[in-house]
Amino acid sequence: MAKATKKDKEITLETVLWNCRVALRGVGSMEKNRDAVIGLAFLKFAGDKFDKRRAELLAQYGDIPVFLEKPSFYNAVNVFYLKDTARWSYIVKNAGANDIAVILDQAMADIEEANPSLKGALLQNFYATLCAPKEKTKALIDEVNKISETRFHEEDLIGRVYEYFLQIYAASGTKEDGEFYTPACVVKLIAEMIEPFSGTVYDPCCGSGGMFVQSHKFIERHQGNRTNISVIGQESVPDTWRLCKMNLAIRGISHDLGEKNASTFTDDQHKDRKFDFIMANPPFNLKGWRGEDELLDDPRWDGYVVPRVSNANYAWILHIISKLDVNHGIAGFLLANGALNDPDEYENRKRLLMNDKIEAIIVLPRDMFYTTDISVTLWIVNMNKTVRTVNGRQLRDRSGEVLFMDLRRWDSNVEEIVIDKGKKKKKTVLTDEQIAEAKRIYNSWQSTDTSLYQDVPELCKAVKVLKRDKVDPNDLSIEEKDWALAPSKYIEFIDRDLDIDYEKEMARIQDEMRLLMASEELSQSMLKDAFRGIGYGID
Repeated sequence: MAKATKKDKEITLETVLWNCRVALRGVGSMEKNRDAVIGLAFLKFAGDKFDKRRAELLAQYGDIPVFLEKPSFYNAVNVFYLKDTARWSYIVKNAGANDIAVILDQAMADIEEANPSLKGALLQNFYATLCAPKEKTKALIDEVNKISETRFHEEDLIGRVYEYFLQIYAASGTKEDGEFYTPACVVKLIAEMIEPFSGTVYDPCCGSGGMFVQSHKFIERHQGNRTNISVIGQESVPDTWRLCKMNLAIRGISHDLGEKNASTFTDDQHKDRKFDFIMANPPFNLKGWRGEDELLDDPRWDGYVVPRVSNANYAWILHIISKLDVNHGIAGFLLANGALNDPDEYENRKRLLMNDKIEAIIVLPRDMFYTTDISVTLWIVNMNKTVRTVNGRQLRDRSGEVLFMDLRRWDSNVEEIVIDKGKKKKKTVLTDEQIAEAKRIYNSWQSTDTSLYQDVPELCKAVKVLKRDKVDPNDLSIEEKDWALAPSKYIEFIDRDLDIDYEKEMARIQDEMRLLMASEELSQSMLKDAFRGIGYGID
């Protein structure tokens, strides 16, 4: 009797994504691999959306070309129109062709031409110059073809796939390679703190668009309307600018990233515009962001000192403040911890505090970012700290006050990222519960119900900016600490040594030492006896 064949194991999404990553191993750089994989994922998802919309039109109007081939019928529902040769079914059919690289490049060009919103977003003449063997290209197409909603019942399959690739390529790269990606939990924390329910959301260094994606997810989590926000951004790196446009486009997120990639400092693509919300993760400690004699009289520095050339941290802060709506704008952005006490930016830090722009300083756990293990700070800047109602919450007047939070002890949740076989990275990840607790502390401090908030040792402390405004004379003001912003200077530290019963502890140590000394005496006596026994006494 013949043995029954084993049932094939159900393939997992993680396996498919892994196979996509390694399909082009040995071909080109990590960046080229990233672009090749994400480009094909774009074609697959665009093709799936097109096929679904085409089926709807076929059911509604019948097989009438004037309806089926009209781009506006697709664009109206955030679906890209695809010519025959740009459709995923055509690409799969020709995956083994000798000219598959040319077919892929032509598909990208045709899609961009037929859909003006994608101008500059897609790879052009890329796959032919990649010079990947056709067998490897076919293997990659075959793996990407396995990613489908019918196979994997993910609530947000597109988001899941894109997030995986962006995360894994950031984790695999160098410091510069990883700058395009901010860990999702950090972006989620920023969104929960500043609450971008409606209005304009701006990111002056938008990377791959993670801030925009999370602002939309924030609205979805809170049953809001995604059409109530507009996303505006800028990015200086050409490949990253294109990657961001592709990421947002395939998710159906309308956006304005300017006419081109450009430096936010020297070529602001959104000059004179003000925004309701700003979310950003600028490159840490960026050097050479302007020339020595450049931007010296820029209006963004009005009332402040021109930020130094060797470090852009305070240039980012002042740029962000200049872009906020003066009546209600709020920003959440990340900076390296060195910005908290930077002696070279002392005067700017003092003026920021005197002008009452800073609402909260939140130090995050170490080792959260993929290409650095340093601890990073979330700054919250608020243009209106007075009494008002925000999203149904009654806020008290927080003028002249800053909330400090230190989350460095929230480091127990560690995620393991598989970079390659036998190569892994461990990174700290904030849980949803931790994000909710940070938000609760912040909102409680803001609330008119002052009973909701209290300072917690080693976690949070509300501090007055000026000495004259202190309620408790024993408290410290930021002015008294010479305008330093490191939370450790204000949040109470618990000296756990004070809980030790010294008499009891010393008695325990005495007993241990007596036993240790007695044991040593015994050992010495036995050693002497042994030498005497062989006629070589050592007394």
